[in-house]
This record gives sequence, structure tokens and C-alpha cells, in this order.
Amino acid sequence: MVARQRIAPGSNYPLGATWDGKGVNFALFSAHAEKVELCLFDSVSHREIERIALPEYTDQIWHGYLPDCRVGQLYGYRVSGPYDPSAGHRFNNHKLLIDPYAKELVGPLRWSDHHFGFRTDHPKEDLSFDRRDNSRFLPKCRVVETAFSWGNDRRPAIAWPETILYEAHPGGLTMRHPLVPDDLKGSFLGLAQPAVIDHMVKLGITTLELLPVQAFVDERLLVARGLSNYWGYNPLAFFAPDPRYYRRSAQGDFKTMVERLHEAGIELVLDVVYNHTAEGNQLGPTLSMKGIDNASYYRLMPGDPRYYENFSGCGNSLNLTHPRVLQLVTDSLRHWVEDMHVDGFRFDLAPSLARGHSGFDPGSSFLDAVRQDPVLSRVKLIAEPWDLGGDGFRLGAFPPGWAEWNGRYRDTVRRFWRGDSGLIGDLASRLTASSDLFGWGGRRPWASVNFVTAHDGFTLKDLVTYNQKHNEANGEANRDGTDGNLSWNCGTEGETEDPIINALRLRQKRNFLATLLLSQGVPMLLAGDEMGRSQGGNNNAYCQNNEIGWIDWANIDENLLSFVKQLIKLRKTHSIFRRDVFFSGEALSGRPLKDVTWITPAGGEMAPHDWTAPFARSLGFVLAAEPDCEKTKGDVFAVLMNAYVEPLVYTLPGPAPGKLWDVKLDTALPGGIGLSGAAPAREHYVVQPHSLAVLQRKAPGRGGEK
Repeated sequence: MVARQRIAPGSNYPLGATWDGKGVNFALFSAHAEKVELCLFDSVSHREIERIALPEYTDQIWHGYLPDCRVGQLYGYRVSGPYDPSAGHRFNNHKLLIDPYAKELVGPLRWSDHHFGFRTDHPKEDLSFDRRDNSRFLPKCRVVETAFSWGNDRRPAIAWPETILYEAHPGGLTMRHPLVPDDLKGSFLGLAQPAVIDHMVKLGITTLELLPVQAFVDERLLVARGLSNYWGYNPLAFFAPDPRYYRRSAQGDFKTMVERLHEAGIELVLDVVYNHTAEGNQLGPTLSMKGIDNASYYRLMPGDPRYYENFSGCGNSLNLTHPRVLQLVTDSLRHWVEDMHVDGFRFDLAPSLARGHSGFDPGSSFLDAVRQDPVLSRVKLIAEPWDLGGDGFRLGAFPPGWAEWNGRYRDTVRRFWRGDSGLIGDLASRLTASSDLFGWGGRRPWASVNFVTAHDGFTLKDLVTYNQKHNEANGEANRDGTDGNLSWNCGTEGETEDPIINALRLRQKRNFLATLLLSQGVPMLLAGDEMGRSQGGNNNAYCQNNEIGWIDWANIDENLLSFVKQLIKLRKTHSIFRRDVFFSGEALSGRPLKDVTWITPAGGEMAPHDWTAPFARSLGFVLAAEPDCEKTKGDVFAVLMNAYVEPLVYTLPGPAPGKLWDVKLDTALPGGIGLSGAAPAREHYVVQPHSLAVLQRKAPGRGGEK
């Protein structure tokens, strides 16, 4: 017979299950509960062996201390209270619930009607109370020891202007890597393998940005179709790494990965989802917070709290206007920084987190809390600055200290290289870090996270190969995913053997990559784009945990990979491409040149009417560095972009005729790089159709002419 656990009052802080070396303190927030029972489970059979009512209720925290409890104990909660959906309350003590502060989950979630707090065999809107027990279908929480021998782990602390982001899926990056052991493929320890890290180091990546790793749920409809939520944007527990990514222990595997990345000088940024949970709308399951205190944790419809406000498109929105829910999120963030040593976060649908009672608020409690927090304010903070609310597109509206995914950059660059006209004014702003959006409040160019492709949408290869999405494998009759790809297939839909089309596609890929990596702001490269990865035209591979979603390391485009490495080296070598301040458009001290000069093909400075020319499909500009700039020491660069179907002759600007310009880059050249034998240019340079060229004129004393 199992001895019953002794119970003491314990403490209402910290929340969650906390091992102190002698016993475990359990603390759970619920403002409206009438009783909270801690359920203990056998570690082998996962059978419930004891229920213990938490004896104390302090400041809306239910708590108790078990002196005989140890690390490894499996547990969950049952919470009693009013079941009145019309008033926003959905308590049901027949449902085992995940602790919102659980740091490790054991076992999969298996879908069953038992997870629903209402009778699923009744009319859906009836919501009659359901008495079935769901415990055998729900993952169990585990008490963990958070200690880890970090050794001499030090954060790389990469300055924002030096940052090059690499967005990757935590599993898909290694599933097909030939040098990752089979038992580690798709895992944190797979990511920690030398061959994987070495690829990023040689590429020049400074910061790995992983898609969600917090424990998440595969939607029931996907499971029924034999698919899964591959991307992970359906969270269940904000403190726990998802079990599918660790092999030995949640804490140890993740921390080992972080330690090895840091050893290589690479930061880790996590894509985090705090805007909603996997519990869905009024017809969704009761898995955690819905059964703990629905009316506190979620934003309910004013006047009709049976329903949920839905700014995420996933059925519900977390209520960060409540201080305890705000605490849940900030405690989770600090856990990942302090305990797990991550270096920053990308916030999915970030405006949802900053919504007050009257819409998006740049002075919201969440944004203010993060801004003043001595831990969180010192890591990288990146907003996806849109959600599904009526005022949800908030690009440029986040406060100082934040960077933002720049969707206008993506769209403008795609349209320009597709050949759309009338874009050069907007393109000039995007190439120079979008000061029209971010040039306020002391924000810097790094506030603009520039990208051409991301996990959501076409890969780079597919961007130049398909005009239409091809999402049939998702099982939704190709209805899912956006139709607004702003792509160009170069004349043929899909793969082709036509050498002319393939040459054009290669040039277009180089154009996108060169534009991205030589723009002001912070570039974000989608993992696999540097190797020519394709998803076969699928622009919504969220459910494709298979060859569609995985990187194919066996078919690398080595020439493209070499081009990207040299591009990143060019950016790192010349600080003029990663300035820490916005361009002023004014003359430099002691020099006739401006920091940026926009030029016509004739070599003169662009006039107002040039910017509005409806036929314009080219843009040229000259960048000049201050003579005392540490690295470039006054070097001058000309960037010439031609998205037209005919060659374009640019007259290179002075100040003196005959000045030599080194061709650093030309996407129309074999290999795309001009250092291997390209003749230097003097007064003129021919920019081929659909191509980009970068030329350098060295300052006197640095190999340039006097």
C-alpha cells in the first residue's frame, strides 16, 4: 500500500511545483475556484494514486507543501467551482488539468471526448456538464530539478547591428542531416551536434531563431487526417519544452543545446506564443486554464462571456490585462532567460499581448512590464507586429527597445524583383531600415527585422518557381494558405529543365539574398534558403512533419551556399551595410559625398520627379562612410538594381573621371561574386536584366586612386 502524503500549508510563492531539496511546494492561482485538488500519479503506470486538497488559499493562490514528495513525481490538478458558461465559468473537477507552471510534461495528449467539459453527445451549444474522467488521455506534469552544470557558459551578447538571424524549425533542421545520429534527429541534442552548429558558424549566422519549443498540442482535426501541428503554434504549457524535442530530459537536453550554441558564439532566440492556448473557443477542450479559472485567464466577450474574444484566429486570446495572467507570461519569459539561458524572443501575434480594453495600447501593462524588467529588457525582443484584430496591423508602433518583423520590407522587395513598377520610393525606404516606420523615440535601424521569406509562406526557391500555392498535401483542397504570394515563376509553373528559366531563377534567388543581406536593419534568413530548399510550392506547411517540411541536406546547391557565405562576409566586413544610425542624406564631414545618394542611370542625383516615374524598375544608390569609420575608412559603395527586362547602363559618379570601381558583386556573373577575375569598372557599368551589382571605390591610401 502506498503511504499517503503528508501535507503542510506551504507558501503562495513561487507558483508551480517547486522542489527545495527537502520537499515540494505546490501553488496554483484561481480567483473563482471553491476547491483545488492535487492529483498524484504513479511514475510507471501513470495511474492516479492520491488526491490531496490544497489546504491554504492566500491572495487567490491555492497552496500546500508535501515534505515527502520528490523530484520526478507526476501530478495534475482537479479544480472545483461553478460550471456556468454563460457567466464565463467552466469548472469541472472530473477533468484533470495541466499546471500552467509545469516545467515538464510526460506522455502524449490523446484526443478523446473525455477532454471536453460539456457533453459532446448533446447539441453543441447546449454545453451540458460532462462527468467523464479524462486523466488517462492527458499528459502528466512532472516535478523537476532545474539545477544544471553550466560551467563557463556565457551569453554571446551579439550587438543588434551585428546580428544575422537564422529562422529554423527545431526538428526539421536535423531530421535529414546525414551526420546527426538517428536517435537524435529532430531533437534539441540533434541541433547541438557539431556538424549542425558548424554549418551555421561557417555561414556566418550569429543568432538562431527557433520556431516554438514550448509544449504544444496537435489539433484534433489534424490528427484525424494523419497530420500534426508541425510548427507548434498551439501551446499547452509555457514553461515546459515540448516532449517531441528531447530524448533524455527536458531540462538537460535543452540546456545542453544552449550551452553548445553559446560555445560557438551563437545566440538562441525562441519564437513564443502567448496570444492563445490549445483550449480553443467555447467548444474547445478543457485541458488547463479553462478549467482552472476561465474567467481570469481568457478574454471573454463583453456582455456574453460564454464566448471568447479571438485576436489570434485560434479560438481564444489570453487575458494579459489580468495581473496574474501577466505574471504567468513574464514568469515564463524569465524562466527561459534565467534558467534556460536563452538570449531573446520573437513574439507571435504580438499586438494581442498589448491589447487593453480599447484595442492595441503601446503603453499596455505587458509592454510596460517588459520594458522595466531588469531581466527581460536586456534580451532581444522581436514583435510580429500584427494580429487578427480590427486594428491589428501595428508595424512601427512598438516601443523603443523592440525590433519588429518588417512585413512591408518583404512585400516591397518581392514586388520589385517580380518586376512591378512604381515602387522605387518605397523600396528606398525599406532598404535603409524603414526610418518612416521606426525613426522615432531613439529607435535604431535594427528595429527593422528584414526578411524575404519565413516559415509561413514560400521558401526562396519556391518564390521564384511558383505563382500559385500547391497545398494539396494539407488535406484542405488547397484552400488554406495565402493566395497573395507576390511571387514570379519566371515563365513556367514548377520545376523545369529549361536552362534559360533555371538561369533566371538562380539570378532571382541571388537578387533576393543580396538585397536582404545588404539592406540596413537586421536580416533574417530562412533556414534552407541558402541551400536551395523547396517545399514543392506548399506555402502553409504547418502540418507537414515530413520531407515537405524538413531540410534536405543531401541535395544542397553548393554554388548558392557559397554565394550566401560571401554575401554575409561582405556585410560583416563593411560596417556601412549595418549602420547603427539611420541615414541622414546629408554631406559627410570634410567630404563632398552624402552618407547616401540616390542616383539615376545617368549618374546624377535623383530629382523629385524621378521618384514618381511610373515605369521605373531600377534603383541605384551610393553609400559613403566617414573617413574615421574604423573598418571602411571612407570607402564608397555603389548598389545598382535592375528589375527590368533589358540591360541598363549606369554612369558611375565622380568625383574624378577615371576612378576605378571594384566589382564586389554582380548577380548576373557566374557565381554571382565579382572578386574572381571581374574587370574593374570606370565611368560606366552595365547592369544586366534582373540583376543587382555592388561596386566599391576605396578611399585614398586604401588601394584606391588619388
